[in-house]
Amino acid sequence: MRTAIVYYSMCGNTGYIAGRLAERTGADLIQIEPKKAYPDKGASKFIWGGRSAMMSEAPPLKPYEFDGSRYDSIVFGFPVWASRVTPPIRSFINDNRQAIEGKSFAVFVCQAGNGGEKCINRLRELLGIEKFLAAEIFTDPKDHPSEENDKRFDRFCGKLEK
Repeated sequence: MRTAIVYYSMCGNTGYIAGRLAERTGADLIQIEPKKAYPDKGASKFIWGGRSAMMSEAPPLKPYEFDGSRYDSIVFGFPVWASRVTPPIRSFINDNRQAIEGKSFAVFVCQAGNGGEKCINRLRELLGIEKFLAAEIFTDPKDHPSEENDKRFDRFCGKLEK
């Protein structure tokens, strides 16, 4: 089964997990980025990112390569913004709705606070699926490594490797 890891990472935590996951599973990494970057420091980071997520925006993305016919499953990875799916992931799904139809999905989210469970449920609804192959929440995995994040990572990989 061929897997793509489609991820958006603002501060590097999601990219850190995506890279480890690709290394362990052999999945292809597909990093997506909005054409216009969000502020990544101070209050602006939370105001603009949170507002964009709460308004269910779907910004134009920088060019990326994705051929849905090559994959059986897709793992989405992104930071939690206001308990919601980050706008670049929403854009990817909207842009590739037909190409991802019928695939199996997994998700991991990175957060500094909370809202991960709500975020995962919102992604499930956006995709129109009953459940994920695997779903996991990481708390600042790059910036604050922990034994708990390592356990979560191993558990997540174990579900994907079945």
